Amino acid sequence: MIFKEGSFNKKVLIIGAGAAGLYAGYLLKAEGVDFQILEASDKIGGRLGKIEGFSDLPLDSGAEWLHGKRSIMGELVKRTGTKIKRDKSKEFYWFEGKLRKKIPRYLEDELEEDDHLEDISFKEYAESKDYGEEYTYIIEQLAGDYGADSTELSAKWTLKEEEAYSAGFKDYKFRDTYFDLFEKHIIPEIEDEIQLNTVVKKIDYSGDRILVEDAKGKSYEADKLMLTVPVSVLQEGDIMFSPPLPQEKSDAFQKIGMGAGMKVFLKFGQKFYEGYVAGGKVCAAYADESWAKKGEDHVLLAFVMGKQAAYLSTLESEQKIVEALLSDLDEIYGGQASAYFLAAHVVDWGKHPYIRGAYSFSKVGIGNAREIAAQPIAGKIFFAGEAMNLNGHHQTVHGAAETAIQQLIRMSNS
Repeated sequence: MIFKEGSFNKKVLIIGAGAAGLYAGYLLKAEGVDFQILEASDKIGGRLGKIEGFSDLPLDSGAEWLHGKRSIMGELVKRTGTKIKRDKSKEFYWFEGKLRKKIPRYLEDELEEDDHLEDISFKEYAESKDYGEEYTYIIEQLAGDYGADSTELSAKWTLKEEEAYSAGFKDYKFRDTYFDLFEKHIIPEIEDEIQLNTVVKKIDYSGDRILVEDAKGKSYEADKLMLTVPVSVLQEGDIMFSPPLPQEKSDAFQKIGMGAGMKVFLKFGQKFYEGYVAGGKVCAAYADESWAKKGEDHVLLAFVMGKQAAYLSTLESEQKIVEALLSDLDEIYGGQASAYFLAAHVVDWGKHPYIRGAYSFSKVGIGNAREIAAQPIAGKIFFAGEAMNLNGHHQTVHGAAETAIQQLIRMSNS
């Protein structure tokens, strides 16, 4: 129990129905606390979702890997009997014009062994270690795993935060989708308390109660508020606070990275590709979507991050995006991508009006910005979501859920 029985007779308003908001609502429901969730979009899930009708494989439009079993989500998987399978996809590298199982040097190994990392970007670090141009897209793939461009991702803070990661470093795929875990076991418990198509524009916490106003002018009142919107929304000032947030907090939001992110699912008539390929010029990471899934279709995921995603997002149509990716794959696989291509489905998270990016990363200069960003305001407003995770689990669904618990504990003590 987070709240002592009968000790918390207050109304809680949760902004955002992503992983953190849903899990917070799930916990509040279990403890009998009065709450409501306001969601800006017309769908529940935030950066969780699934694609239906494109393929006979269950496909996640957002988060799809369970990153370690030693976590809240790992426990939920076990408790519910949800089927998962360790992702043992073999990694190949497109390097110097050839597909290779190994490359001469691995930047991540050198980073992990370096006891004196400076707060410089991955790209600057690679240059200081004399990695040549041939490693450009391999390094972009490494940075892309963190949701970032290699010119922005901090070598020091990324590795420092990773040292605190405790969920386990084995990745798992769901037989169905990650979203199904929520759709079957969390959302049914709280869906009556979720209000969609509600864009919050103002939060007034100057009085005894919190007053919230949406884009249609409708007002809501609560005693406590949990804000779980992506950090990109906070950075762009979509929500006005009265009184204004402390400058230190606003500055902290800006120091947390949130880059462009895109998932493009490519369906082919025949499988000609490996389980995972790093180093493409247009997309630095391709992954076979059939692992752990039941289905006959051949679907390859282009997992595009950072400047590669930003570039593709500027193209005039989804057709142009697909053409660029097929050209990339044709270079790697001798024209087979275009020969066997059937259809594509593009998910551009950078253009989602209430997301605007992939997930948070540690920019050069981030310092203790996450800690400042996650601090409650006036004992009334509590900040949750993966970007507010302080134990190295940002960028993950379980990391978002952890912040829901952490902030509810703070709420109970306020």
